[in-house]
Amino acid sequence: MSRTFILAFGIFLTIASSITGLVIIPNWQFQALKPVVKLDGTRYPEVYFGDQARGREIYIDQGCIYCHTQQVRMKGYGADIRRGWGTRRSVPRDYLMDRPHQLGTQRMGPDLASIGARQPSVDWHAIHLYNPQLTSPGSIMPRFEYFFREVRSGEAAPADAIKVPQQSNGVTHIVPTDRGRALIAYLKRLNQSFPLPEANQ
Repeated sequence: MSRTFILAFGIFLTIASSITGLVIIPNWQFQALKPVVKLDGTRYPEVYFGDQARGREIYIDQGCIYCHTQQVRMKGYGADIRRGWGTRRSVPRDYLMDRPHQLGTQRMGPDLASIGARQPSVDWHAIHLYNPQLTSPGSIMPRFEYFFREVRSGEAAPADAIKVPQQSNGVTHIVPTDRGRALIAYLKRLNQSFPLPEANQ
């Protein structure tokens, strides 16, 4: 048996075992997972629709995944629950409707798996995106001003305008653009507080 054959066989075996362990077996384990339906008809998780779906695409487009995760770790593996980032650990069922999932790789900012439950206010999300320093002093998050139209002192503020807590350059209110509204709708949708039996195991 030549060394070339042994090397080729070793490479094939490595690739085959990796695909089996990382793709085929997990897919087989979780293929039976379905959304949970309560007696009152409430389903979890639900499909993203309308602004939520568009906002998810914007979230991906803006590269939010590079600074934020969407995975609450279990007790004993970090301080996620103690910090209030979630009420329970994340489980595979939480990601049934995510194609692709947005688990993230590092946390330069807080985990967003349940940001919709922690911060249900549209105004908070708008102000935070417009200028993170206004809601989270010391934040290193960049400003997403281009998702908003600025209303300056002396201009009439429309009905959907959001008051800026600290005026800067004469800006008194901001109005989310269509993309800004969609991104906020997606962030408000992120909520992993639904009770799932496997999350307590």
